Amino acid sequence: MKKKLKVTAAVASILAVGVVTMGLTHDKREYEVIKGLDIFFALFRTVNTFYVDEFEPKTVLRNGIDAMLESLDPYTNFIDEKDMEDFKLMTTGEYGGVGAIISKSDTDYIMVRELYKGLPADEAGLIPGDRILSINGLDMQGKKVSDVSSNLRGTPGTDAKLKIYRPSTNETFETTAKRRVIQLNPVNYYGMIDNEIGYIELSSFTQGCAQEVKKALVDLKSKGCKKLVLDLRANPGGILDDAIDMVGLFVPKKSLVLTTRGRYASQTRYHYTTADPIDTVMPITVLISRGSASASEIVTGALQDLDRAVVIGQRSFGKGLVQSTRPLEHNTYVKVTTAKYYIPSGRCIQALDYTHRDKDGAVGYVPDSLIHEFHTKGGRAVYDGGGVSPDIHVDIDTATNIVYSLIYSDVIFHYAVAYRHNHKEIAAVKDFVFTDEDYDDFCKFVATRKNFTYKNKTTEALKKLVAAAKSDKYYDDNKQLFDNLSKTLEPDLNKDLQTSKEEIKKYITSEILTSYYFRAGQIEYAITCDNDVDEALKVLRDEKRFYGILSGKVASHAGDKRLSNS
Repeated sequence: MKKKLKVTAAVASILAVGVVTMGLTHDKREYEVIKGLDIFFALFRTVNTFYVDEFEPKTVLRNGIDAMLESLDPYTNFIDEKDMEDFKLMTTGEYGGVGAIISKSDTDYIMVRELYKGLPADEAGLIPGDRILSINGLDMQGKKVSDVSSNLRGTPGTDAKLKIYRPSTNETFETTAKRRVIQLNPVNYYGMIDNEIGYIELSSFTQGCAQEVKKALVDLKSKGCKKLVLDLRANPGGILDDAIDMVGLFVPKKSLVLTTRGRYASQTRYHYTTADPIDTVMPITVLISRGSASASEIVTGALQDLDRAVVIGQRSFGKGLVQSTRPLEHNTYVKVTTAKYYIPSGRCIQALDYTHRDKDGAVGYVPDSLIHEFHTKGGRAVYDGGGVSPDIHVDIDTATNIVYSLIYSDVIFHYAVAYRHNHKEIAAVKDFVFTDEDYDDFCKFVATRKNFTYKNKTTEALKKLVAAAKSDKYYDDNKQLFDNLSKTLEPDLNKDLQTSKEEIKKYITSEILTSYYFRAGQIEYAITCDNDVDEALKVLRDEKRFYGILSGKVASHAGDKRLSNS
């Protein structure tokens, strides 16, 4: 019998009464709301009764909800009861599970990609590359990553009994990981780069992250830290209050960090720092990238506006919208955009205009004609309308095609798994060297990966040129020329492995160190060969340039009017 959703007239009446009691029935907008709800109820009731095939009402209604909210902006979302675990993870960094990152493998089973040190999966003896055959007796063959993840998660204190296949030793074994509350520390790594310069990497703005940064900063200062590199690259943001608190570590108490402005003037809020700072004079550089968004942009933009830090990297994402989470019926929630935020200079860094869409529904960047000049505390120029522009722009290194292919086909990952099997111990991160002899071994390993293929951009471009030549009737007269060019440009794996040797060695080293020393080891190594970090060290060691940028005496990329590479 066809499933029917009972939407009664009483529900519509309650909604209408709610609007009447607010004195809004005479408002055209509210009339359109009531009219639209009436039509929606009638439409769904009709479809549910007469549609030719069975369908799941919950799915159709959820699709309607998602489509409605998507028409507003990407950040206004409906949170179903089953989605609360993921939402909790995003906001608190906390969940019940085993502490492992998993991914697809080249088989029908999901594999362990990365582990968190000291958490249940690590304690259970898992290592990267392990394939998960079953969880508590449930066969995981052919399952999606999300399915395996949901089975690994669960109530803290319960057991996840795992059957594992380890390719590097060709063994199958069973082990048990006792689930517990997993609280991920967003400070993946901090340490001293030299005798004076400290480094802190923050991956997200989960609840309490400002306190974690504070702990790291206090510890670094006890080790002689007098200058700081704060790495917010690819940090997607999170809790607003923690962003305010983090700025408060570096600026005087009661400093204005942020103004949020909602739909009505009464919704305007001013956010000041509330605690005593740790250090208000230490030279600071902040690293950002295109993936730095929301709360990370608040921290970066505020420190820039207050002339407290030199910003280095690439222009940030440009998310200047504030969301609030509000409860709905049946243990569901809506995360709704309620305001825009404005950093101390008065600029809003929202890059996309969701309120004025094209006829096809597309949104555009804030046009140059609407970009305005603002000024930092010391008077230097900065601009709104498109994220935070760095004071020092650093171009992104683009990987060669052979490197890209080796990474995304997991050849480097699987080699690191094999390397760990053959090397029970390795040197500390600062002393580890992946030698030329090791690289020769890697090249032999690549040759055994029969499914590994790659294309280079040049040959792909040549194919397009040949197609164009045929279309323009030039190909037949020049066929020999095209054939010779094709042979000359044909990918040569051995040659390309040697041409990109040093670049490939860096990625292999990073993967190996992650396997032995977890995420902290990866970051500790990465900062030794990182262009953004190198630039940060240069400016921190050159006080004249550092303070010249903050005072406006030295040219800053942030003060240029939307340079093409910003």
